[in-house]
Amino acid sequence: MNTRTAVVAATATAALCLAAVSCGPSGGGSSHGKDGGGPSSPSSAKPAGDDASSPPPPTSPSTLPASSGKVLTEAELTEAALATGDVTDYEVTPLQGSQDTGTERAENQACRPLAAVIDGAPEPAPTATVFRTVVDGSEEGKDDQTVVTEILTSHPKGGAQQVLRDVRDAVQACAGGFRTSSDEGPSTYSKVDLLDAPRVGEESIAYQVTGNIEGDKVPLVFQLVRRGSTVVTFYVADFVDATPPELPAEVVTAQLAKLP
Repeated sequence: MNTRTAVVAATATAALCLAAVSCGPSGGGSSHGKDGGGPSSPSSAKPAGDDASSPPPPTSPSTLPASSGKVLTEAELTEAALATGDVTDYEVTPLQGSQDTGTERAENQACRPLAAVIDGAPEPAPTATVFRTVVDGSEEGKDDQTVVTEILTSHPKGGAQQVLRDVRDAVQACAGGFRTSSDEGPSTYSKVDLLDAPRVGEESIAYQVTGNIEGDKVPLVFQLVRRGSTVVTFYVADFVDATPPELPAEVVTAQLAKLP
């Protein structure tokens, strides 16, 4: 599948369809990241260990001022979301079709948090959500153009911490893969790898889910970062050559800097 075709398919779909495997063979998602990984990119690092019982890597506070901790409204999340011009060369637009999230349901209850992130609806349920698509305009026309899906969610007291905690537990519990069912049919994810999370925000986690599309392995990389009561989920995938995609560090840094 051509990357730009995948992107167009993703944004035109009524459901959020974060991972193409959740939309069936004709679905689409964000394209593989090409540049900007660097040492702090989750996808430029190797998995944090082959032992699924290994504890996740530690995180450390950001160098940004302390968060206000305020539970942001949808209007405030919109104001805080990345916009075109915030990151050189990157164009930012609302994610089309994001009013309807996905319908993935994990067969294994322990994997439910991972399916929720794939759906674009991390649990516990947020009080407000904003979706953005971040595209490297300097790579226009390239099959491996960098496209990042970004989800900002605001959570009541303790909810943001719970999101990170549940995802971290699910990454360990579901290292051997998991299956889901949805309105579009079943999906299979063959494995989940914990990645070395960049030390940003108040806490963060990065991981790779390997999906299957008509027998092809498709790497999907997620990074969740918490700042105060806000969680930002970044998502990149590679539909071109199954190379683990890179999440541009400058996109993550710029987004965190805009959060109060």
